[in-house]
Amino acid sequence: MDLRVPGPADVFHFLLGLGRSLYRAINRFNETDGWAIASHMAMTSLMALFPFLIFLTAFASYLNLGDVARTSISLLFETWPQNVAGPITHEVYSVLTVPRGDLLTIGILLAIYFASNGVEAMRLGLNRAYGATEHRNFIVLRLESIIYVLIGTVAFLTLGLLVIVGPVAWGIVQQQQVVHDLSGLAEKSGLSSWSLYAFVTSKFGVFLRYIITAGVLGIALVIAHLWLPAGKRHIGDILPGIVVTIVAWIAGGIGFATYLARFANYASTYAGLAGVMTALVFLYLLAAIFLFGASINAARIEHRATREMLTMGQA
Repeated sequence: MDLRVPGPADVFHFLLGLGRSLYRAINRFNETDGWAIASHMAMTSLMALFPFLIFLTAFASYLNLGDVARTSISLLFETWPQNVAGPITHEVYSVLTVPRGDLLTIGILLAIYFASNGVEAMRLGLNRAYGATEHRNFIVLRLESIIYVLIGTVAFLTLGLLVIVGPVAWGIVQQQQVVHDLSGLAEKSGLSSWSLYAFVTSKFGVFLRYIITAGVLGIALVIAHLWLPAGKRHIGDILPGIVVTIVAWIAGGIGFATYLARFANYASTYAGLAGVMTALVFLYLLAAIFLFGASINAARIEHRATREMLTMGQA
């Protein structure tokens, strides 16, 4: 096994290769109209958000899971910057107060259809990024998008249920005296057993919520890249772009929140539309990052195919 420490030349070649990969991805993003498609995805996602939440509420009410629906929605917006999520969640909770007990009304069916537009926008963006030509029947694609909406609804309610059940399970663990075994660790660390106990119990719920959110986000991105666009891709082909997407989303969310807090004043510019415009700009940022992640994958796949063709030609 070669345990040689990388030298300056190795670092230089690595950075050079990384720079070339980013250059190819940026070119790919621009050539496939990434900015224009991102704006379409942002607007469509915002328009699909409330129909999706309406159906989610109706489905939860039908199952007598109203509190679970509220928890699921709070989990959805928890990772958004507060200045973006605040106005949206206010309107969302206004929607939740409307009783919905019938799943088969025309309004609910239309809500499912309009919510599926968000999935179709993602499909369009991924097809453009990967250079894939869609040959599947549009009716089949629409039905597939509706199925994704239904799966997403069940997944969100399941997440909300897990977040509610998690603290209950933690309470059972407490009753079994497992947490109180921390007293020995507390004595060794110089802390009181109560302070360590309080720290663990207070952080557990937050830790659980972020772990669940990160896990669901990763699974959703894998599903989207593998099965939404036309063509076939392997898990190894899409992981680099997914990792970049998640990291860039976190950095972009923090940066956008800082920008809103220190520099932007959307209220003076857009007045009553400030909340909507802020959410739209934020979704535009997320959509652009999402498509750039797909462009990274597409550029890698294309570069690898070119190298294989050159190798075969030389052979």
